[in-house]
Order: sequence, then C-alpha cells, then structure tokens
Amino acid sequence: MEFYASCPEGFESALADELKRLGLSHVRRLKGRATFEGELEEGYRACLWSRLASRVFVVLGRFEAQDADELYDGVYDIAWESIVRPGATIAITARGVTEQLRNTRFSALRAKDALCDRLAETTGRRADVDAADPDVRLLLSLRQRRASISLDLSGDPLFKRLPPAATRAGEGAHVLRPDYAALVLAQVGWTALCERELTADDYENEALPTLVDASCAGGGLLLEAVNILTDRAPGFAREHWGFEGWQLHDAALWEQLLAEAREREAAARERQARIVAVDIDLAARKTAERMVKCAGYKRFVDFCAAKSATVLDHAGAVAGAAVVADTTETPLSLMHDAMTLIGELRRAPELTAAPVAALTRDGLMARALHAEPARSIAVMPNNEEAALDVWPSLDHAAAAFEAATSADAEKQTADAADEAANTPMPEPAATLDLGDGKPLPVLIPESEQFANRLRKNARLRRKWAKREGVSCYRVYDADLPDYSAAIDLYEGCPQTPGRWLVIAEYAAPKTIDPALAQARMLDILAIAPRILDVPAEHVHAKARMRSRGGSQYGKQGAGKGASGERANIARRRLPLIEEGGLTFAVNFDDYLDVGIFLDHRVTRNLVREHAKQARRFLNLFAYTGTATCYAADGGVEETVTVDLSNTYLDWAERNMRQNGFVGPQYHFVRDDVLAWIRDQRQTRNRWDLIFVDPPTFSNSSKMGRRTWDVQRDHVELLAGVSRLLAQGGHAIFSCNLRGFRPETRKLARAGVVLEDITAQTIPEDFARNQKVHHCYIVRRLPIEDAMAEVGFSAEEIAERTEELRNPEARKPRAAAPAHAQTGNGKPNFVGKPSPAGKPKKKKFYASKPKGK
Repeated sequence: MEFYASCPEGFESALADELKRLGLSHVRRLKGRATFEGELEEGYRACLWSRLASRVFVVLGRFEAQDADELYDGVYDIAWESIVRPGATIAITARGVTEQLRNTRFSALRAKDALCDRLAETTGRRADVDAADPDVRLLLSLRQRRASISLDLSGDPLFKRLPPAATRAGEGAHVLRPDYAALVLAQVGWTALCERELTADDYENEALPTLVDASCAGGGLLLEAVNILTDRAPGFAREHWGFEGWQLHDAALWEQLLAEAREREAAARERQARIVAVDIDLAARKTAERMVKCAGYKRFVDFCAAKSATVLDHAGAVAGAAVVADTTETPLSLMHDAMTLIGELRRAPELTAAPVAALTRDGLMARALHAEPARSIAVMPNNEEAALDVWPSLDHAAAAFEAATSADAEKQTADAADEAANTPMPEPAATLDLGDGKPLPVLIPESEQFANRLRKNARLRRKWAKREGVSCYRVYDADLPDYSAAIDLYEGCPQTPGRWLVIAEYAAPKTIDPALAQARMLDILAIAPRILDVPAEHVHAKARMRSRGGSQYGKQGAGKGASGERANIARRRLPLIEEGGLTFAVNFDDYLDVGIFLDHRVTRNLVREHAKQARRFLNLFAYTGTATCYAADGGVEETVTVDLSNTYLDWAERNMRQNGFVGPQYHFVRDDVLAWIRDQRQTRNRWDLIFVDPPTFSNSSKMGRRTWDVQRDHVELLAGVSRLLAQGGHAIFSCNLRGFRPETRKLARAGVVLEDITAQTIPEDFARNQKVHHCYIVRRLPIEDAMAEVGFSAEEIAERTEELRNPEARKPRAAAPAHAQTGNGKPNFVGKPSPAGKPKKKKFYASKPKGK
C-alpha cells in the first residue's frame, strides 16, 4: 500500500526522520508531506505514534483527469464497494486544479457523483454525504493532467490530542499546538534523552536527563515533553478514527497495536528525568501550571522562579540536558528579560552540553545568545510567521561530534576540537552599570547612550513634576533618533498605589533593519524600569505609528481583559491616577492609549477655566470623558458627553462617578457625532462651551458606509459645531494629526473663525514635539466678519452675501460624496438647517439612547 503523512511546511525533514524511527519503509520527503509504503499495520502505526503528522492517508487510486468526464470516469473505476463500509457517510475535499478543472468545489462534487453512482450500481444504495462529521473522509488531489484520491485514516487532525481537561483550562490562552511542541523537542533530542540508560555514576551523582523550558508560555511544550517521557502513544486516547469507515479496517490488528502501546507506556514508568519550567510572564506561567495540573502531569514538572541560579538549582546534576523556549507570545516588555535568561542558561557550565531550541518571531534570539543558530526552520504556529532556531551544545565533545559527521571526518574532528578549545564562552555584547549594583546585559552596546539620556531626563522631569504637582508625565520622547520611543510614567493615587511605565515604540523607517530596531526597543524595555524604579510587571509596551493618519485610540490586540470589556469597565479593578485634583481610571492592557492623553493636560485645565463662565457643556468624541470631568469641576450646571463607543461612555460615567459628579444633569449619549450634530441643529439645544477632540481617522462599522478623516471632514464638523453654540459661546477644537492644516477660508464662508492656541497648550514634558497636537478656539461670527478676518476681498464677501440672500442664485452643488453619507444615504451636514418653520422642541439630547 502507498501512504503519506501530511504536515505543516517546515516539518518535512523531522517527519521523515520520525517515520523511519517507527520502522516504516521507503520513506520519502516531499513538500508538506512524507510518503511511505507498507501494509495496513504500517499505516496504523503512523496514525498511533506520529507526533508530527497532521493526517495519514492511504492512496486509493491515480488516473488521468484532464476534464470533468475523465475525472468522473477515473473515480467511477475505483471499486468503492470494497472500500466504503455499507451505511458509512462520506465527504470529499478537492485540492489543486488542472487547465479545465479550475473550481475545487465542482471537482469534489463531480468525484462524489461518480462514487455514489458506482455504489448505487454495485450495491443498490448511494452513500450519504456528511460534510461535517463523515465516516469516510476522502481527498482528491489534482495536478497538471493527473489526479489521485486518498482516504484519510486519521479523521480529525492528529494534533488534536490535548487532554480535554487541559484544553478547558487553557481556553483563551496561548497553548502551543502539540505537533509544533513535538517539532521543538525533536530538535533537541528529547526522545533520546528520555530513552537514555543511566550509568552508575549518574545514580551516584543523582544526575538525570533534564529538560529546561525557559519560556513555558501556556504549557504546550511541557505537556508534549511529559507524553514523550512516559512513552504515551499520541493517538492512544483518540476515540474515533477515519479508518473505521474503511472496509479493510482490521479491528484485531488495531487492538494488537493498542496493547503494544499499553505495554510500552507501562515499561516507561521506570524512566527518570527532570522537567524544569519557568516563564518571565507570571500570567503565562500560571496558565502552564493550570494546564499541567489539569492534565494530571503535576508530578513530572517542577515550576520555579525565572532566575538562572534558581533554574540551575532545581535542575541539579544532569545526565544530558536540553533547553527549549516558546517566545512567540512573550509580551514585548518582558522579551529582553526572557532572552537574557535563556542566554544565561546556555552559558551556564552545568548546561554546556545542552542544545537550545526556541520558537521566536523577531530573530533576536541569535543576538541574545551571541551566536547564529545552526539551523532555522520557518514555521507558522497559530497561523503567524515564526522561526524555530536551534543552537548546538557548547561543550567540546559536541563540537567534535558534529565535525565527525561531515565528509572529511578525521580532519574536521581535530579542527573542531582545537577551535572549541580556543573559543571562549560567548558573553553578552555589553553590560551596563545603572548604579544599583546589578549589571544589566544589553543587546546593543550603544544602549549606554540611551541609559545616560534617560537618567538625565528622569532627574529633570522629577524636579519639574514635583514643582508643578504632576504625577503622570512623559519622561522621554525619541530624544535619540536611534532609540525612537516615547516613555510615559504614571503614578497611582493612594487608592491604587504603584508606578507604571508605558513605552510606545515609533515605527522605524524602512531603511532601518527591523531586527536592529527591535533589539534597541528591547534594550529600552530593560533599561527604563531600572532607571525609573518601576517593577517589570508594570511595564507596558505599545507600538505606535508616527503617521499622517490612523485611529486616535486603537486596540492593542490580545490585551488582558479585552473580552467582556464593556460589561466590566464600570466595575473592573483598574489603576487610578490623579491629575488636576481629579481621579481617573486608566487601562494599560487593552488599547494603545490608556484612557487619558497626557499631552492634553493643559488643554483640560483650559476647559475647566472656560467652564467657570459657562452653564452648559458639550463634549464631542468624548473618549473616556476626562474633559467632561474638568468641565463639571469648573462648575457648569449641565454636561452632555457624546461618543460612538458604549465602552468609552461607560468609562466616562465611571470617571465622573469617581469624582462625585452624579445626577440627572450629566448626560451620556451614544451616537455618531456628525449625525447627532445634524439632529441637534433641528432643536433649541445650545451650549456655552463645546470641546471637540476627534480621532484622526475612523472606519468603524458603527458609522455605516461613511468613514471619518479629520483633515477631510473638519470643515463639516466645525461648521455644525458652531451652529450648536449659544450666544457668546465658543468651542475648543483639538486634533492629533501632525500635519493638520485648517481650511480657514472654507470655514470663514460658514461663519467660523479659528484662533490657534496650540503653543500655549503644549505641556513642558512634550515640548520636544510641538506637533503632538493642534488646538484652536472656535467662534461663530457673522459671515461677513468671518470672511473679512481671514482676508477675503470685499467682492468675495459681497458675492457670498448675495448667495445667502438668494439661494436660487447659488452655483449648482455637486452631490454629497460617499464619505458624507450616513448608512441611509442622507447627507450628514449640507448648508443651513431645515427652513421648514421653527426648530423642533426635541426633548432631550439623545437621538439614539445609549446602548440602543
């Protein structure tokens, strides 16, 4: 029989080696698979024991298939009556194309018709199709003019073998898939270590084969390592197999192989080995501990603190060792410490014989270990690009052994031994003395310059902050171009004491090597908390684009607590900070921005000062409502807070409640701001002070087909805002688009004038970046006065005046562009309010009640 085992790309060599160790013959490595030949027992053995294969197939037939008719005939000629068990359901999947068969669904359907017609003619009964859970799963492969059809012996993929209890325990966490874990362990020879017979010296020294998982993540590597140690067949616990619907299935032979597997597992109980697990990320370690416990493997794994001395103490004397790590989901803020730990373990004398295999996404592990990997395998765990890098052991015997395997063995063995003897242990690229008595290894020697600059900045900022009464401020803002990041320090209030750092990396130019930029960022993440005296677990790394567009408050991705966020925001325990005598909740985990824009510190105080002369305040694009809190603190009688996000409105309510502003006079409206402005213009609702801080860009699905771009849409926005101002009222408009240019002439034609107050709203800690935001006072004037103020000629003013007096004389207006349309196709804001009678007495503000 002809079989093949499929696998992810990058697994082929390891899979072929595994199949050979299983005793299978004629093993051949191909892209995405390894083929072998044998009897039924060989196919069963691959299903039961392969840790790397995704599925195992038996080839049923090959034939010409240039077109649909040839495909039908080729499938029909196969004796399906002797293959498909009577009453079994089927499903056929097609892959590949030919010149005439370009649609895989059609090809699969044509093959299904041929199969069912054959069964109907030979047995009098067609097979039923069950695409979701068939008894017989078939794969049709098309290439050039040929086709082959194979039966999937596996059923579900073979990598679906995590214990159910462990699967439930790791739900929502990153748990490395078992086949990827097996690939990592195969690179360091863990199976051979487990099978090693201990010598008398080993027993005397209590030395055991040892596996150190230096970044255990969700525990995937640990579970697979224990399965290999206990020699548990990976397919033993599976209840259903694809071959059960195959007429050639031999139940007695299968039971024989299962009995053999039970015997092997029983014999493996005599094995002895140590598995030591650590992780810099405490949350990941707790997940791994939970997974291991739920799988019933607690006695096999020793968890300890993520310090090299502690790990070596737990490892004890070793009789062969290996170091593995999965850093693909390690938080960026902890990556430097994780790589430093792995480097220290590799250089430890106790582990010089230990090879290292690490799953990594950034290619920086080589820099941390100061050695290029012996081999690097491109893989796709969780469908994201990564590399499995492997470093050989550092001891002299291993170097000589590797040379002995080459063609010119004798000469290269001697050369390798000499080279190894004369090569010192790799040391860190540089070590910094930060004045706390603890040398810090760094990836880039030039990072000392960054450390010196940050130390100087911190000293100056600390004095300034104490003098100004500021507890949250920017310490560093790309002062050194090569170290392009912003560092913000947050001091908790007495209810939630502590210090936090938010380190936002600016995107490096395309001319900069991404690995070099990443190495600098990791050094920043290692140096900053030491200089600023912040615990590592309170350091939060973000990636920020220094761009002309982009959302103002973007999602961080897989942040902690992101699921169920809106339901929890009102009662979730969040750090609290103080600013201007007010208290605000901040969230460091879920978003690029934490809930308060530090560069608007002066602007918020300006809102409070202006609010002292206002009765009614409106906050548009309100975000977390910090400006509303300042206005309420300034003494306004009534506030309206509008945002499209229910989460941010809940957050705004929480901030208001936190500061004692509770009552019916504080309103919160969930709506599209432009649509809401249009509705409010038809009412008598007007405000003395309006604060407008829109995002740079938004394409939220809640906005229907319309998108938002502050440069494109600010004229429409501010013209509408000006119509909501009470007599003598004004608005404060701010935006964070670096290259923003207000269309003053267009605004003047709508009777709107701007006063640029940007310079006076930039705080001292943001003084290096005068374009961090733009800020304006917005006032409504008679159109003639507004146009004259921005430099229109008398003729232009007269022409505009005539236009307004005689609407029929206006030039034909183009249809509203797509971006100015709401979901129902109506323009958001065009010209004057509806002239039909008096404004409606609309009670109250919410055109859409919050949450509707």
